Amino acid sequence: MHGPTPPLPLPTDQLRFAMPPMHESADDERRHRKERLAGALRIFGRLGFEDGVSGHITARDPEYSDCFWVNPFGMPFKHVTVSDLVMANQDGQVIEGRYHVNQAAFTVHAQVHAARPDVVAVAHCHSVHGRALSALGDLLDAITQESCAFYQDHALYDAYTGVAVDAEEGRRIAGALDTRKALVMRNHGLLTVGDSVDAAAWWFLSMERSSQVQLTAKAAGRPILIDHKQAVATREQLGGDLVAWINYQPLWQDISRSEPDLLS
Repeated sequence: MHGPTPPLPLPTDQLRFAMPPMHESADDERRHRKERLAGALRIFGRLGFEDGVSGHITARDPEYSDCFWVNPFGMPFKHVTVSDLVMANQDGQVIEGRYHVNQAAFTVHAQVHAARPDVVAVAHCHSVHGRALSALGDLLDAITQESCAFYQDHALYDAYTGVAVDAEEGRRIAGALDTRKALVMRNHGLLTVGDSVDAAAWWFLSMERSSQVQLTAKAAGRPILIDHKQAVATREQLGGDLVAWINYQPLWQDISRSEPDLLS
């Protein structure tokens, strides 16, 4: 005997699937970027990426393209709210806000933004596994699906010249990044970029985890590399900023629902 006929599937256009929002005004887009920036900083704080006053995420202002929103100097990531964020110009001078910015870090971010007009956000923190990978002067190997997203799309800045405080050093770092989405800064840590705060933050999270996996796998044995053709195909599927944005949404939903004060 046959059972009852199952209900018909719902049309796909009736199913929810989040996509990056479009805003009609610069004010609305600014508010959106600031909310996502405050949320990303709190997530980074939760994950232990903060190290003293080191570490920043910047977001380009949608109206004043040579000005950038950034976390206040010395404020814990986990405490940042939208109203705490600071806007500075490309010279690191505060345009809006009540706090200083870390000039050394901002110099690097400003030069990356200047060299990459396609980039909305830049993330750089002194995370543990990213620093460990950078201390080896290694790039990520294509050993997992996630690391393939960075295959031939990240580079090594093969120098360490102390704390980056001048524009020329920032330009060299931006030049090493070139058109890629991520950089391993030797003896320093990781840097990622994206066409949204969400994408830049996701790439940093994924790169840090991929660094941890690679270090763990190499400590345990000899990792098996994914072949070039499959690595490229996987990068084409998973390596775009839209995919990064989609991957990041559960993190945004969690932080914005569990810590709604970040929006204040």
